[in-house]
Amino acid sequence: MKQQEVRSRAFAMPLTSPAFPPGPYRFVNREYMVITYRTDPAAIQAILPEPLQATEPVVKYEFIRMPDSTGFGDYTESGQVIPVSFRGAQGSYVHSMFLDDHPPIAGGRELWGFPKKAGHPRLEVQRETLIGTLDFGPLRIATGTMGYKYEALDHAALQQSMAEPNFLLKIIPHVDGTPRICELVRYHTTDVTIKGAWSAPGALELHPHALAPVAELPVLEVLSARHFICDLTLDLGTVVFDYLQQ
Repeated sequence: MKQQEVRSRAFAMPLTSPAFPPGPYRFVNREYMVITYRTDPAAIQAILPEPLQATEPVVKYEFIRMPDSTGFGDYTESGQVIPVSFRGAQGSYVHSMFLDDHPPIAGGRELWGFPKKAGHPRLEVQRETLIGTLDFGPLRIATGTMGYKYEALDHAALQQSMAEPNFLLKIIPHVDGTPRICELVRYHTTDVTIKGAWSAPGALELHPHALAPVAELPVLEVLSARHFICDLTLDLGTVVFDYLQQ
């Protein structure tokens, strides 16, 4: 294989059978359960990278079903998102994500810098309750519950919140183990179509784990629980801050 062909095909690994196709990526019937809770402000400050700033001591715990996604297939993920500001703009910082499918783990880490690790999340309806769970290995580390479709939510307000930017810390080491890429990345979701959105009473339980420390942002008070279904496009990102150049 000639050098020019290597360069032209070098968008993902392995070179001859990439783990995921080129983006952008479209998601159909993407289903969320988001439980927003108040946490310890000191715990947020300990993990939030500058120059991002926390807007309040709040975390959004997400369980997301993705039954139809371009190139990634059918999978589920779960993790924590923190409301932040960056140079005056409101947005969200993705702190942790656990998935049950390799292509979106590889693509998410390599392209954007999503903090993805392998886990076993689930989101399902049991009678009148929407239940989200996350297992890491044999251990249950997160359980979220809410009533099923109790009260309809305003689609316009939800659509506006999903238009806000999202931030990630992308880290790729050099072959000698030193950092080669250490960047703050911004991305957006676009072409969002809300198909249904509801609120209900919610609860969230997190358990300590040495390698999946979701409980290090402890649940002090559940503030809201939302369930919504939408179609959206996950756009590629831009670098907004380079830690190695500072």
